[in-house]
Amino acid sequence: MSDYLRIIQQIKSRVLRPVYLLFGEEPYYIDLIAEAVEASVLDESEKEFNQQIFYGYDTEAKQVIAAAKRYPMMANHQVVIVREAHMMKDFEQLQPYFESPQPSTVLVVCYKYKKIDKRKAIYKAAERTGIAYESAKLRDYQLPGWIAGAAREKGYRIQDREALLLAENLGNDLMKISNELEKLCLSIPQGAVITPDIIERNIGISKEYNFFELQSAIARKDVTKATRIALHMAENPKESPLIGIIAVLYAFFSKLLKLHFADPKASQQALASQLGVHPFFLTEYKEAARHFPARKNVEIIELLRTYDLKAKGLDAGIASPSALLRELVFRILH
Repeated sequence: MSDYLRIIQQIKSRVLRPVYLLFGEEPYYIDLIAEAVEASVLDESEKEFNQQIFYGYDTEAKQVIAAAKRYPMMANHQVVIVREAHMMKDFEQLQPYFESPQPSTVLVVCYKYKKIDKRKAIYKAAERTGIAYESAKLRDYQLPGWIAGAAREKGYRIQDREALLLAENLGNDLMKISNELEKLCLSIPQGAVITPDIIERNIGISKEYNFFELQSAIARKDVTKATRIALHMAENPKESPLIGIIAVLYAFFSKLLKLHFADPKASQQALASQLGVHPFFLTEYKEAARHFPARKNVEIIELLRTYDLKAKGLDAGIASPSALLRELVFRILH
């Protein structure tokens, strides 16, 4: 079981700690744990007198400490939540309270988007008297596995290719992915398999005309399919913005270049980790390496940089984004 799930399970079972220091670059898990405290510790009748929420941009440490030192009124606990704690000017002045927290208070400090140096006294104090949880950002190659796991938790199944399709098109915003999965799950029976048709119907990601399929067609040097997808995308720029397409292709060819210089004796797992891709993709990358030798690979990366500037309005002349896309894909393939 993941650490965040274990923490949430303990909270729901009312195994509570006086301090929860939640920090890191991924806000999704921080929000889930804070929401679990807010929903589980107090009932609605107790919240009026025993729950306080602060926001870091207009809060000082002394206010939080004063609130946390209060005793609960007609309840076993009180809850104090500090949102956006990374915006507090005197955040580290919470350390003395972390050293000796009020046992009847559940203090949740949400320090988002940033890491906290684990060598610092404030981290060590929170770890000693409560829970200090780092919510780390997932790497791109970890997203498909996360999506598959999230689907399983909801009672559904999704195959590797469909998980990759969602990851490629939704990016690494876990809250956005979770919301889209929720939307999918509401439309199909419990235990069903999430198929490309279901994704297209409910999220709007075309099972044929998307970043993932364009990248795949280019990797195989399937000129006909890649051209067809590029033409469709060129006609629908709002769905497939040129800058987004270039970013996806730049990431692909940058990783492909790493493959050209990788240790040929490396294991599949080590190679996938080195490239920062899901192991499912390795076959496709190896095929692409045959079609695009290292020298050609470097030329394509330079080409993508040039078209990125053109997409942003530099030296593009009168060419439209759709014309630039068609031209870019043609030059990559030929």
